[in-house]
Amino acid sequence: MTENGFVDEVSNDLRCDRQRAESVIFAVFRELSHRLTAREAADVASQLPAGLKRLWSSKEEIDRPVEKIHRAEFIGRVRQSAVLPDDEEAERAVRVVFRALQHLLGSPSGREGEAWDIFSQLSKDLKQLWLDAARA
Repeated sequence: MTENGFVDEVSNDLRCDRQRAESVIFAVFRELSHRLTAREAADVASQLPAGLKRLWSSKEEIDRPVEKIHRAEFIGRVRQSAVLPDDEEAERAVRVVFRALQHLLGSPSGREGEAWDIFSQLSKDLKQLWLDAARA
């Protein structure tokens, strides 16, 4: 999948323009990358098309601590960062971006390859959100 295909998928699913979709992708990517070890975040970035790498922003030290948070806080941070109206809309946006990322990584269930590596580092309730996105 290309950068344009990824952004178009998110834009279509959220029924918004490309600029808004990029803002949402950035917010979700930023929060997701901070839930992963720096090494894993770099592994994910290496599999993204060039234009999406700038939205992923994993240029961090290898030994940085992983910030563990739960679903509600994750969604709240995405809502604030992407300036979404409420947590319901933020959760929908997270699911859409998670699903598009799973497609990009070639993981229909969210449990194959690099998607499994992401899944394995998430808190229990974020794991459920990750899997819910794959089923949607």
